[in-house]
Amino acid sequence: MSPKAKDDNHIFNLRPKKLKNFIGQENIKSKLKIAIEASKMRGDHLDHILLVGPPGLGKTTLAQIVANELGVNIYATSGPVLERQGDLAAILTNLSRGDVLFIDEIHRMAKSAEELLYTAVEDFKIDIMIGKGPAAKSVRISLNPFTLIGATTRSGLLTSPFRSRFGMILELSFYKPEELAEIIKKAADVMNMKIEKEAALMLGERSRGTPRIALRLLKRVRDVATVEGKDIIDMKTVEKAMRILDIDKLGLDEVDRRILRTIIEVYNGGPVGLNSLAATLGLEPDTISEVYEPYLIQAGLLARTTRGRVVTDAAYDHLGYKRKETLFDI
Repeated sequence: MSPKAKDDNHIFNLRPKKLKNFIGQENIKSKLKIAIEASKMRGDHLDHILLVGPPGLGKTTLAQIVANELGVNIYATSGPVLERQGDLAAILTNLSRGDVLFIDEIHRMAKSAEELLYTAVEDFKIDIMIGKGPAAKSVRISLNPFTLIGATTRSGLLTSPFRSRFGMILELSFYKPEELAEIIKKAADVMNMKIEKEAALMLGERSRGTPRIALRLLKRVRDVATVEGKDIIDMKTVEKAMRILDIDKLGLDEVDRRILRTIIEVYNGGPVGLNSLAATLGLEPDTISEVYEPYLIQAGLLARTTRGRVVTDAAYDHLGYKRKETLFDI
């Protein structure tokens, strides 16, 4: 294996193993620290946790950290995979005492599997049907106490009975540029690449508040530095890479700008419904609402109103448009 291939593999080992090494999300870390310490002192399982937030903010990493801090095993799966009760029952019956069951995209879990979890997370028992027809009978199976950690980008799609069974509901927020710069510098060290402090901050400012995007952009910047024969990433290298990737100073790419331009040019600044906007852009509504909108709203460029999506004055200024007096005033 070449040295470069080894460096790329190390990127996947960047996930911190302990809470103290996890950068950002200070409020969530403090809550988890207390809950974990109390659980260990009581010798009891940790309460169930729901992690909510856009993709790439560290939900999976936090679940793995919780298991590491507790010193237990973690079984990871995803909602779309759990189509039948039997799939989930097989997992639950194999969990040891205190283990962590992590379900990513938990809002996409089949209804039947979700209902099985009701008694599993509350009473640590499940009811399964054996046989078919008149001879079928229900059998109750006891489970070892475990901790369910669910991750979702759309907590509103979880039913109220299911959501209420989580003892902790933690909302992850976008990262500050300074936090992302720290993550970038640590990643650069792992990649055996030096990066200037100002360059790391510039890259952090263009990473949409998301560590996953920051690491992805860092690798593209590293490519530019490698081609140019540089042994250190400076601001000029970052600027050149951003021009190649067509990412502006706010971290917006061409799709982000096309969404905003379409609302301004086609819908007179809004309001416009999600489905209408998606049809005009040729994108799936879920792609717009889950991938692009969260950051555009966080950046103050887009607003959701009862009448639909509306661009803000900041979007007009950023894209160089002059605001029309007839536009809907948000």
